[in-house]
Amino acid sequence: MFVAEAVGSSFLGVLIDKLIASPLLEYARRKKVDTTLQEWRRTLTHIEAVLDDDENKQIREKAVEVWLDDLKSLAYDIEDVVDEFDTEAKQRSLTEGHQASTSKVRKLIPTFGALDPRAMFFNKKMGEKINKITRELDAIAKRRLDFHLREGVGGVSFGIEERLPTTSLVDESRIHGRDANKEKIIELMLSDEATQLDKISVISIVGMGGIGKTTLAQIIYKDGRVENRFEKRVWVCVSDDFDVVGITKAILESITKRPCEFKTLESLQEKLKNEMKEKNFFLVLDDVWNEKPPRWDLLQAPFNVAARGSVVLVTTRNETVASIMQTMPSCQLGQLTDEQCWLLLSQQAFKNLNSDACQNLESIGWKIAKKCKGLPLTVKTLAGLLHSKQDSTAWNEVLNNDVWDLPNEQNNILPALNLSYCYLPTTLKRCFAYCSIFPKDHVFDREKLVLLWLKAS
Repeated sequence: MFVAEAVGSSFLGVLIDKLIASPLLEYARRKKVDTTLQEWRRTLTHIEAVLDDDENKQIREKAVEVWLDDLKSLAYDIEDVVDEFDTEAKQRSLTEGHQASTSKVRKLIPTFGALDPRAMFFNKKMGEKINKITRELDAIAKRRLDFHLREGVGGVSFGIEERLPTTSLVDESRIHGRDANKEKIIELMLSDEATQLDKISVISIVGMGGIGKTTLAQIIYKDGRVENRFEKRVWVCVSDDFDVVGITKAILESITKRPCEFKTLESLQEKLKNEMKEKNFFLVLDDVWNEKPPRWDLLQAPFNVAARGSVVLVTTRNETVASIMQTMPSCQLGQLTDEQCWLLLSQQAFKNLNSDACQNLESIGWKIAKKCKGLPLTVKTLAGLLHSKQDSTAWNEVLNNDVWDLPNEQNNILPALNLSYCYLPTTLKRCFAYCSIFPKDHVFDREKLVLLWLKAS
């Protein structure tokens, strides 16, 4: 069963599809509830038509948000009833097709006869559920009129372009405003101070989410001077869980280029010490949240056998994390200027456009760039969105969207990410919501994910 809790219009599409399935309607006709199910479908279709407007209004109106939550809850109840009917219909079909089965099999499958107690109980139970749902659905349908929700106001439809496969290489032509930060960190890494330390040097890049910490670390990692200086380079995404065993294993596997069979921390660290001994290495620990010094002390224990001049580069949002780990000054990553935001946005949003089209959209684009508040992630997300529809109506919709005006306590999702989700086609919203069941930093297998989407639909 799949009803995406995180979305509005997308989950109703799945439910409406189920309500028009022929086998279900045929069985419902026998039970004399087909008219009710068809009425549910019509009501849900009308509600679905206004949900794009609802998803915009819920951002700023609490009553609309409550209404949508009630609708989602009722949708779960409807889906449960539909699934129960579907299961009962399949069991009935199985029974009717196996009249010659053994008595043992007959005991396992209900007969659905007119006097069958189980069938009578099912009919009574379902009748009560159907009546309750019908009353609640009518009430929800009437409540939507109070919000003056309009049909078909989802805005301009933005196409989704096929993306090229990504590689470990970084396109530095698409990075703006970070040259000084890059040079400062590389200078520290290659300095006499770093090579003279008895222990490894630890440098932190600190900044808010979306500011470009990972991107800066990537361009440093790929810099020719860094490649030439260090014998071993390792990249590990750490994230929320500072798992010493898992991180150690990831470092070891990156160095050896093969799977590691060791299970205990002691055996992993002994093997890592052998691989690092007197080697000059560069390790990036991306997205670190650990505030417990003993965990860091435990992780870095094998690093001390490495050659002088070895460096660990840490990216984190938390200054406390940086102070625990670093041995050298941290790099506080600031926001881009409006001009740098505009350069980044125009470079990607105007890609392959003729000069006339660019000129017509430039003034709107400048205003959008200013709304990005210096965050490269916001700029890149919007640039991808705007590139798929190069006309002033679409760009003005993005510029004037209510999401930009949310107070800080409500705006816990970057507005650009919220916007990019809102403009997805309904079918892709379902796919996006499905991905929320996977843990952070999960590595997706494309073919398996598509199969899971198909099964869930």
